[in-house]
Amino acid sequence: MRPDLEIISELIAPESRVLDLGCGSGALLFHLQADKSVNGYGLEIDREHILECVAKGVNVIEQDLDEGLANFSDDSFDFVVMTETLQAVKRPDKAIDEMLRVGREAIVTFPNFGHLACRLQIALQGRMPVTGHLPNQWYDTPNTHMCTFRDFEQFCRDRGIPIRERFVVNNVYNNNWLINRLPNLFGTTAYYRIGRA
Repeated sequence: MRPDLEIISELIAPESRVLDLGCGSGALLFHLQADKSVNGYGLEIDREHILECVAKGVNVIEQDLDEGLANFSDDSFDFVVMTETLQAVKRPDKAIDEMLRVGREAIVTFPNFGHLACRLQIALQGRMPVTGHLPNQWYDTPNTHMCTFRDFEQFCRDRGIPIRERFVVNNVYNNNWLINRLPNLFGTTAYYRIGRA
């Protein structure tokens, strides 16, 4: 399994009810079902990914995340997961609200636009950053709402959303003392487990 999905898997308790938003090929849910007896559903818009989910026996619903989660009741899930997608939805604030409405907790991961490489490219070249963790040019990027770890943490403070756990890694999914000391400068991706206000 991909290293980023391994990290998420560690945050999810066995036998949980899980909703994976933008589940891709269903790799996370497939692993969670096999290793942690999780009861899960994925939402995905890409037809090829949906077929991959079905082939793996992963429950999947074809749905655009920007349309919200109105088809799910309050407290339907223990965990709602959004991996590397928060920065690409039209309204990240509404997405977080919906995640915490249908789930007791949410796990979100996103790239850090405050990383040193991004800062240097903007400062020295005067151009939007293209890095290992942000490989797209400004005109073909799926990222519409760039944020840093500090931005997200301020967002959570402003809304009274408790951050129950945070794990920050570099572009090869390792963590070290420098990242722990200055995560907004040296971390490329963060994993947040958040709860309700």
